[in-house]
Amino acid sequence: MSRYQKKLKLRHFNNQAFKVLLFLVIAFSLLVLVTLLFDIFRKGYQTLTWDFLTSMPSGRAARAGILPSLVGSLVLIGLTALISIPLGVGTAIYLELYANKRSRFFKLLQLNIANLAGVPSIVYGILGLAIFSQLLRLGPSLIVGSITLSLLILPVIIVSSSEAIKAVPSSIIDGSYALGVTRWKTITGVILPMALPGIMTGSILALSRAMGEAAPLIMVGAVGFVTFLPDNLLSRYSALPLIVFNWTSRPQEAFAQIAASGIMVMMIILLITNLTAIIIRNKTQSRID
Repeated sequence: MSRYQKKLKLRHFNNQAFKVLLFLVIAFSLLVLVTLLFDIFRKGYQTLTWDFLTSMPSGRAARAGILPSLVGSLVLIGLTALISIPLGVGTAIYLELYANKRSRFFKLLQLNIANLAGVPSIVYGILGLAIFSQLLRLGPSLIVGSITLSLLILPVIIVSSSEAIKAVPSSIIDGSYALGVTRWKTITGVILPMALPGIMTGSILALSRAMGEAAPLIMVGAVGFVTFLPDNLLSRYSALPLIVFNWTSRPQEAFAQIAASGIMVMMIILLITNLTAIIIRNKTQSRID
């Protein structure tokens, strides 16, 4: 056997070994995920009732509900989407279609956006506490939590929107310009509709991450136990991750069961939002095709 054949055989062996290693890693990850889901369902399906969804929190597990936290999470994510998606998509449009890509300012922006995407969420909580809660004197309010979560997911939305805009064929854009269409009309009528599936996917994934965050909300003053619904943007509030954290910190087994029910509610909301994003993406893609 020649030296070249030995190298090919060794390379083939390394490739097969790497495939097996990846398969084992994926299988182990799926096993852990299935085990966690089974444990959550086993503990929480009995207490996941309509009364659990519509009742106020209580010191007794049998009477505890998640209504304030459920409403707080939905309002919080809605405000976060209203703040982060327009800012993220607008920033991506500027970076890809208006900015001078050879300038130092553009390179600095790209570097900072990439770095901000990897910053721990607790750092954004500290930022929200220092600037919005204390400096601007907004206190531990709903709007502060929304702005903090918006800053947390903004880099992800910017990056995903930029990649979606890059994926639009340049020939279609050039054809629009050749027909005399203005830049803004080309952006709103050609580029954004074609980039919408990628933008929606990135935005929904970012919002899903924000829905499960507890650390930044704790830093900006959200509480895990409230018995009222938020009625304005400056109101105190709670969220599903906070009340689940509150229940899991208690030693009683009954609170562990209702905590599992709260986790199931969060998962159902995430599944619904992801399913909505998939439907919108598929409809938009089919319309473009």
